[in-house]
Amino acid sequence: MRRTLLLIATLIAQVSPSSFAQQSMPSQSPSPSPQTSRPQKSEDVDVVRITTNLVQVDAVVTDKNGKVVTDLKPEEVQIFEDGRQQKITHFSYYVAESPSAEKPTKPVTVDKNAPPVPPNRLRPEDIRRTIALVVDDLGLSFESTYYVRRALKKFVDEQMQPGDLVAIIRTSGGMGALQQFTSDKRQLYAAIERVKWNAIGRSGVGAFAAIEPPTPGPGGAEIDTFNEEANQTRQDMFAVGTLGAISYVVKGLKTLPGRKSILLISDGFRIYNLDDPTRNFQARDRLRRLIDEAGRASVVIYTMNATGLQTLGFTAADDLSGRDTQQLQEAMSSRRNAAFETQAGLDFLARETGGIPIRNTNDLSGGIKRVLEDQKAYYLIGYRPDNMTFDPRTGRRTFHRLTLKVTRPGRFNVRMRNGFFGVSDEAKPVPRTLAQQMFDALAAPFAANGVGLQLTSLFGNDAKAGSFMRSVLHIDGHDLTFTDEPDHLHKCVFDVLAMTFGDNGVPVDQNGKTYTLKLPDEWYKRTLRDGLVYYVTVPIKKPGAYQLRMSLRDTNTQRIGSASQFVEVPDLKKNRLALSGLALSGAVRTGNTTRANQSPANQGGAGQPANDSNSPASVDHEGAERGNAEASPAVRHFRSGMLMNYAFFIYNARLDKATNSPKLTTQVRLFRDGKPVFTGNENAFNVLAQADLKRLLAGGAIQLGTDLPPGEYVFQIIVNDAMADEKHRTVSQWMDFEIFR
Repeated sequence: MRRTLLLIATLIAQVSPSSFAQQSMPSQSPSPSPQTSRPQKSEDVDVVRITTNLVQVDAVVTDKNGKVVTDLKPEEVQIFEDGRQQKITHFSYYVAESPSAEKPTKPVTVDKNAPPVPPNRLRPEDIRRTIALVVDDLGLSFESTYYVRRALKKFVDEQMQPGDLVAIIRTSGGMGALQQFTSDKRQLYAAIERVKWNAIGRSGVGAFAAIEPPTPGPGGAEIDTFNEEANQTRQDMFAVGTLGAISYVVKGLKTLPGRKSILLISDGFRIYNLDDPTRNFQARDRLRRLIDEAGRASVVIYTMNATGLQTLGFTAADDLSGRDTQQLQEAMSSRRNAAFETQAGLDFLARETGGIPIRNTNDLSGGIKRVLEDQKAYYLIGYRPDNMTFDPRTGRRTFHRLTLKVTRPGRFNVRMRNGFFGVSDEAKPVPRTLAQQMFDALAAPFAANGVGLQLTSLFGNDAKAGSFMRSVLHIDGHDLTFTDEPDHLHKCVFDVLAMTFGDNGVPVDQNGKTYTLKLPDEWYKRTLRDGLVYYVTVPIKKPGAYQLRMSLRDTNTQRIGSASQFVEVPDLKKNRLALSGLALSGAVRTGNTTRANQSPANQGGAGQPANDSNSPASVDHEGAERGNAEASPAVRHFRSGMLMNYAFFIYNARLDKATNSPKLTTQVRLFRDGKPVFTGNENAFNVLAQADLKRLLAGGAIQLGTDLPPGEYVFQIIVNDAMADEKHRTVSQWMDFEIFR
C-alpha cells in the first residue's frame, strides 16, 4: 500500500517524461481574456460595536416606494435607546461592493455526457459577494423540501455570479454541515443533494398536518389533549435546535469584517401561541439571545417562508368524520393560527436583525434575488451610551431597545437591529484551551489565516487497503517559529488537527499530532523561501462527498491557520470508470535530460518507481517532505517554459475480450479564466506491462509555452472508455496551477 500511496500523492517525478505522452503548448501566446473593470474594494469597517464608550449599529432607510435613501445627513436622523434620544457621534454611509450583476443566461442545452468545464480558483481580491444560505431541514415539510432544492439549484445554475462565495448550510448537519464558503459548484450541488426531508423533524409531509378524527371512547379527549401537548413540546425543542444552529453560523461569521448576512429558508417556528401564551418561552429566550448575537456579529438575517402560498382551508387529506360544526370551526381556526404563528417567528427574527421577511410567494429563487439586491448599502450610526446602559455592579443582562427616526419630511421605512443586551464587547474573553482553539479554527466558515496553509487532497484506491484520501499541506515557512539548535539545526514545533466529515456532517475520522522538526541549514533556508510540505493519509470506508479540514498551530506564537477541501470519492464497486486525484509537478529540461523537482539521486528509471526511501514522495517520520515545495503537487507554481508532469490512476476500465486490454483514450485541456487556451490530441492509452488492470497508472507531460502569460490556469485530463456504455464512458479530473516568470 505504501508504494501506491506515494505514487498517487505525488506526480512520480522520477519517471522520465519520455515514457509518457508529451505535448507542447503553442508557441504563440493565447489571446488574453478581456479585462473586466472591478470596483475598488471599500475599506473594511467595524459595523457593529457595543462598548461602554460607543454603541454603533447599521441601518437601511428606504422611501415609501422602497427605494434606498442615500443622502441623509446626521441632523436628519435621531436615534433612541429605550425611548431616550441619544446624541449621534458617528454617522457615515457605506456602499458595499456591488458590481452590476451579469444578466443570467438560460442554460444552453449541452451533452450531459460531455466533460464539464473546470471552475476557477477564487482569490481573495476577486470575491464580490459572500452568501450564506441556511436551510432549516429540521423544520421543512416533505413538500417544501422539493421546492427548496429546486430553488437552490436554480440559484447555483442561473443566479450565482463570478466572484460569489456561497455556503449552503443545514440546521440538522452539526459542525460538519458548516461547510466553508466556496465558489465550486460541485461542492454546492453536493450540499443541495444533502438537503432532504427529515422524517423526525417538526414538519410532516405537507405544510400542515392532516386533520385526523377524534379518538373514540370515554378517554379519547384526554388522549388527544396529551398527544397535542407532546407534539407542541416536540416542536418547541426542534425550534430551539434550529435557533441554536443559526447561532452557530452567526458566531462563525463574527470574525469577518463588514456587514454580513444569511438567508434562513424554513417553514417557520412558533414564538407565540395564541391558545396558550405561556408556551414557547424557551424558543423566545433563545431567539432573543440569537438576535443579540447577530447584532454583535454584524449579521443581518433574512428569512424566507418555504411553504409559499398555501390554502388554509380543508383539503382532501383531512378526515373530517366524527366532528360537529363547532369542532370543524375550531380545527380551521387552529390551522390558521398555526400558519400565522409559525410565520411570526420568521418575521420577528428578520425585522429584529435588520433583514426582510419574504413570504406568501411560490417564487423562492425570486426571493433569493431580492435578498441579494438588498445588501448594497447602509448607514453606520453611533452614540456614546450613558452609565445606565451597562451595569457592571450587578452584571444584569438588561435588553435595551433601539429605534431610529428620520426627521426629513416624508414617509420612510427604517430597518436596523432593534436592540442589544447591556453587556460590553470589551469583556475579557474566557481563555480557550489548545484543543478548543484548534477546534474553533476547524469550525469557522472561513479559513483562519494566522498561519498560511494550502491544502491539496487526492483520492486514491489500493487493492488491499481500499480507498483513501492523500492530503498534501503546504505551510508558509515565515509563519513558523524556528529556534537554533546545535549542529546547525533549526527547530520548529507545531500542532496539527485533521478532521474528515461525511456528507451527513458527521466526523468520520480525526487525527491530531504535535510535530517537532529539526532542519539542516539548506532545508531551513528552502523552507523559508518556498514553505514546508507534509502529508497525511486518511482511509475512506464508504464512497460519497467528503470534506477534509485541517488546522495548524505554531506552538511558540500560538498563531493558527486552517484549510479545507472538498473531495468526491466514487463508488468503485459499481464497476464504473473513475479517476484518482490528479497530481501535477514541474520539471526543467536541461539538454537531453529532464531535471524534476527533486535531487538527482531521487530520479528513477522510466516507468519504475524509485525506492521508497529515495522517492520524491517519501515522507519522513514527522510527515514532512524534503523536496522543493514550489513546483510540487502541494503548491504547483511553475515557470514559463517548464515541463509540467501529471499523473493519475484509471479505475475500472472495461477490457476487450479479444485482447484482454482496455480501449482507452486520454486528452488534456488547459483553461484560463474559464476559457480553453489549449486542447490536446485524443491519444490512445498504452497499458504497457501493468499487472493490475483495475488500477492503471497513467500520466504524461506538457510543455508550458514560454509566451504563456503569467496567471492562474486549470489543467484537465479527460479519459474515454470505448468499451463502456455511453452514459459512463467519459470521466475527467482537474487541478489548478499558476505560471510565473
